[in-house]
Amino acid sequence: MPESTTIRPRTKLFSRSGLFRRKSFEGPDEAGPGGLPRTMGLWQLVSLSLGGLVGAGVFSLAGVVANQQAGPGVMISFLIAIIASSAAALCYAEFAGLIPRAGSAYTYSYAALGEVAGWLIGWDLLLEYTAIVAVVAIAVSGYLSYVVEQVGLDLPSWMLGAPGTGPGHRVDLFAALLCLLLAFVLSRGSKQSARFETALVVVKLAIVALVVVAGAFHISAGNFSPFLPYGIGGAVAGAATTFFAVYGYDAMTAAAEESVEAKRLLPKAIIVSLAIAAVIYLLVSIVLVGMQRYDQIDVHSPFSSALAAVGLAGLAGLGTVVAVGGILGITTSAFANMLAVSRIWFAMSRDGLLPRYFARTHPRRRVPTRVIWPVGIGSAVIAGFLPIKEAADLTNIGILAAFIVVSIAVVVLRRTRPDLPRSFRTPWVPFVPLVGVAFAVWLIANLDALTWLRFAGWMVLGLVVYAVFGFRNSVENPERKET
Repeated sequence: MPESTTIRPRTKLFSRSGLFRRKSFEGPDEAGPGGLPRTMGLWQLVSLSLGGLVGAGVFSLAGVVANQQAGPGVMISFLIAIIASSAAALCYAEFAGLIPRAGSAYTYSYAALGEVAGWLIGWDLLLEYTAIVAVVAIAVSGYLSYVVEQVGLDLPSWMLGAPGTGPGHRVDLFAALLCLLLAFVLSRGSKQSARFETALVVVKLAIVALVVVAGAFHISAGNFSPFLPYGIGGAVAGAATTFFAVYGYDAMTAAAEESVEAKRLLPKAIIVSLAIAAVIYLLVSIVLVGMQRYDQIDVHSPFSSALAAVGLAGLAGLGTVVAVGGILGITTSAFANMLAVSRIWFAMSRDGLLPRYFARTHPRRRVPTRVIWPVGIGSAVIAGFLPIKEAADLTNIGILAAFIVVSIAVVVLRRTRPDLPRSFRTPWVPFVPLVGVAFAVWLIANLDALTWLRFAGWMVLGLVVYAVFGFRNSVENPERKET
């Protein structure tokens, strides 16, 4: 007589058939009906990663952190963040070559540590990526406001920022509308979207190079003193805020299922893109605080104001050009992260942890449009009503938690499944993963209590959703398979 299909939490909840059931490492090489087509090559993957890596961190957060937290020590903030990110990146590279499927850290932790770990990280990333889109949209809005001011238009103050960011501010309308525009572009199809992203990344990198070269000739050594006006603690706190700017490769791995030769190309794309981003951030930090005193930097459009502050008419005009370029360039970061959250949501729905309604792709464009629009609306709400630093801190706690889990999962999987074929192996395990964990714990401890409270509330809500829906409807649930 067949076994009862009734789930018995007391006997199965903490077993391999309960909370710790695991996703298979095997997956289809090509998209099946309703799946995601494999169309991205190496440089499209690198562009997608750089789209997330080089964005608001260059054009906005570098100025915010220098002005409010670290002063010229913003260079130390970025250095700490890059070291922490590099350790985690090597762990991501191993998993990307091992499990080239949609979902990034969600899929990795599900396969290595079990369903409950996968669920928590996936739920975490849904909020984190959506908030990143909002942060980047706020950065774009700051530069757009600068351009509008330069051409002489006087906009009403109610639409220029979130409540509390300035006199009369009620909503950041530009940022909210950008989120909705990105959702529209992303819903057009992955191949067309990748081309759009690659083109904007090229423009963005050209503008960054222009800023660095032009600004290098107008650096004043006096602007570097005092180097740590807020103390070393300010630089560390700044690293916790800037950290989200140096992990765009995580967004790229969420789209692994759309890569050709994924096992070979994904690890390479992660390493190449992070190396490029590291050089860019350090050069940009030096030039920014070298051109203008940290306490005079305009946090809304740092580079445009810094170039104008040098006092030469030509560079003041260049500030406007940079602002226009920043609008286009930073948009790539929002695009990469909106793509990532849509793929994670898609993967979780395909696995049954969220309603399978969202796992259906558009019949012609073959993208998860049923996910893209809720993400666009959610990010628009955050962008419209939260200041950039609060939104950035909200994203950091989520990605730091994901990095901790992925780093631990590499060590666990080396011991439990040493036989798995790995196209890339993280060096010096367990030392490198533990460095990633240590930095992540250190950085997360510097986030404020309100950020922790919001994160805890989101995770509690996630556990409720999993208990009510995800646990029973998971495709890995043996009772569900028998019915």
